[in-house]
Amino acid sequence: MKKITLLVLLAALAALPLGAQNSGQRAKRSEKSPLIEGCQKVRQSDFRTYDRFENFSSKSTDLYFAPFDYSRFPALARQDKPDWGELKPVMNYLEKVSRAPITMCAIYAVNPEITDRDERERLLRQAADEARIALEAFDKWKSEHGMRNKATYNYTEVDYRYFKGAAYYNEQPQSEVIHVGLILYLGTKKRAIFETDTNTRTFKDIRFFPNDATIVESWTEHLDDLARYLKENDRKSVLLTGYADNQGTEAYAVGLSRQRAVEVKKALQMRGIDATRIEIDARGAEDPVGDNDTYEGRVANNRVTIKVR
Repeated sequence: MKKITLLVLLAALAALPLGAQNSGQRAKRSEKSPLIEGCQKVRQSDFRTYDRFENFSSKSTDLYFAPFDYSRFPALARQDKPDWGELKPVMNYLEKVSRAPITMCAIYAVNPEITDRDERERLLRQAADEARIALEAFDKWKSEHGMRNKATYNYTEVDYRYFKGAAYYNEQPQSEVIHVGLILYLGTKKRAIFETDTNTRTFKDIRFFPNDATIVESWTEHLDDLARYLKENDRKSVLLTGYADNQGTEAYAVGLSRQRAVEVKKALQMRGIDATRIEIDARGAEDPVGDNDTYEGRVANNRVTIKVR
């Protein structure tokens, strides 16, 4: 019996990854993806400018924004002495303080004028791939040139219209994918690049009668509450997604669901919410929450969902 127990124990140990077979050690979990999911609601004015690195202190907790096109990293990495351009103050600091840690987050956006949902999703995948490849190229160059700075890399989408603020209307982008720049942190204290918002409220769906896009009076108080919340939280925006039941053609359902979302948007604008903070989408008869074979189920499916973000 003792021999069998010993054999079972040895087999279990052999199955563990290397480095986890020592007494008291656990197998290491795989590292989390550097992709920060979600569209980050940050403004350019939230960050200090990159040219302040000369006065940087390791005890600082400041976040910096560098308007550097990180997609140039692969080409620059092939050069022995690359011209870092706008990023030169950062590179000078890293060379001068060879053990300074750095967190680098590439931020990108899809042109806000592109409204097709499938096209936006395709471009977001493309943007994420570009950012990942660029950061990998930079890290390889850093290692090959003996830079010992410990580095952490992330990449994420930002809301470009919100990020630029009023300046957006003076310099609207022409490209589909916008390489916005880099957010940098060189402090030794633990600091999140993007603060986690745990206070976002949820709001119930607004219901409609079948074949109708009229907001009935009973929803007035609900819309007042939503508008009040958005005014109190001016960094938040709202996504209104319209739905319909499956009665009629697909084109009819999509058109009706869009009109419902538009009507809710108008109602919020009448309550003082700027149109730039309200996004609409139309899903037609997709994602039913009720049985379309019953009247009650169709009423449940004729709705506008509200997502604050």
